[in-house]
Amino acid sequence: MTNHGENAGNAGNSENADIVGHETRPTEQLDCTAYENHGGDRQVTLRTPAELADALPYLLGYRPEDSIVLVALQDRDGRGRFGGRARLGIPTNPDDWPSAARQLAQGLVTGSERRGARPEQMVAYVCKEPEPGETGRQVMERLRPLAQKLRTECGHLDVPVIEALCISEGRWWSYCCGNEVCCPSGGTPMGLPGTSVLAAAATYAGLQVRGTLRELRARLFPWEAPAAVLEQEIALDTAGMALVPRILDESSRGDVAEETLTLAGRIMERLAEAPPVSGTLTADLRDDQLLTHDEAAQLILGLQDRTTRDRAAEWMEGDEAPLALRLWRALARRCVGPYGEHAAAPLTLTGWVAWSTGDELEAREALAMALGADPDYLFARLLHQACNEGLDPESIRRCLRAARTDGRTDGSPEPTPAEPTRKHRARAAASAAGRSSGPAGRAGRRPGNRVPGPRTPVSGTHPGPGRKPRTTRAQGKRRDASTETEGES
Repeated sequence: MTNHGENAGNAGNSENADIVGHETRPTEQLDCTAYENHGGDRQVTLRTPAELADALPYLLGYRPEDSIVLVALQDRDGRGRFGGRARLGIPTNPDDWPSAARQLAQGLVTGSERRGARPEQMVAYVCKEPEPGETGRQVMERLRPLAQKLRTECGHLDVPVIEALCISEGRWWSYCCGNEVCCPSGGTPMGLPGTSVLAAAATYAGLQVRGTLRELRARLFPWEAPAAVLEQEIALDTAGMALVPRILDESSRGDVAEETLTLAGRIMERLAEAPPVSGTLTADLRDDQLLTHDEAAQLILGLQDRTTRDRAAEWMEGDEAPLALRLWRALARRCVGPYGEHAAAPLTLTGWVAWSTGDELEAREALAMALGADPDYLFARLLHQACNEGLDPESIRRCLRAARTDGRTDGSPEPTPAEPTRKHRARAAASAAGRSSGPAGRAGRRPGNRVPGPRTPVSGTHPGPGRKPRTTRAQGKRRDASTETEGES
């Protein structure tokens, strides 16, 4: 049981936001909460389960939903300090809980050992909102076996869990403390967001909580309104019949690339001239209105060519980057219905630009969704691995700058992603982003494979029977169960 009067951990040096076994630069984390301008190295100290519950969104950078989270603690001068963090979606089937707990515990301990900082202790969280007709306490009881599996798996690795918390319906419960005084069986209300000492320290350091992963992913999900979906599908069908043969024809492929990039540049100028609005939803709706169905279809089909996509990836810094990011998000939302597989290109570009500009959270989510749309999309896989391992994107930026300056690409062979070293993965990602090697196939395969083509319309006016969109895998269990550690590909 946790001694609730002792220091559970300092919100000081935190090594990793939420990835099993991968690193991020510690200067971007909560070591920034020291008040250096107020007379020295003062750290925020957390002593109670309530403070640990309040700290979770600040440790991850977002508010987790339907999640298992492990946070490592390292001992320094007799005080626990936060180390790596790992998050995994809660499997729907309880039979999968033991393997999920094992994966999470082993991944976090192994990753910490690789960085030379084996955890001394762990803090475990299970976060789940009630189903209809269910209470937060019932959620807590239902997830108790999962919390116990986490404690058991960590114990097998000689890393004790000193606190295990359930967060549901705006309340928290401790699985480790039975004291009704500090941890009542009815749960304890969470504090108002932004009112804790840690929240103040995080705000002072410039850190912010990004809402929930669901809200972040919603910006990249395809449209659902039936009328808009139908119109966009028809535009994609029409553009596909015109563009795919030209992309596959070597004599006209370059012309399609120039037309695609010219149109993309024109749309970015249009986005730059749009008046600013407040709120992400309002901003996304504004951007959607600035892009016609036909323009979106032409860009989506054009980006299926890998050479074109690689050249579009050069818009990754400076004033171009935020405009490109808005465009790639908008295109991802237009990959509707059976065109879900086509989203791999704009989602990968979204992830790349987000990572290049320092937003690792959106980068990981976008790249994971790209792999959900097309698991064989090589550029997304390499970027995903490199981002998750905390590599510096500058090596890829240098490659793209050189390609842009020289007006050529390096023609290097297709990299092999199987078990590369961290350095080789960075080189492979840079190579994949600066190479011209023929049509993209399924937007990321070797030349000679097919470009996703249009469906055959029925009656000449409406799309034919659609197959199930592959983007649903980016919205389902595969995304949470395998990529959200965050993101083994």
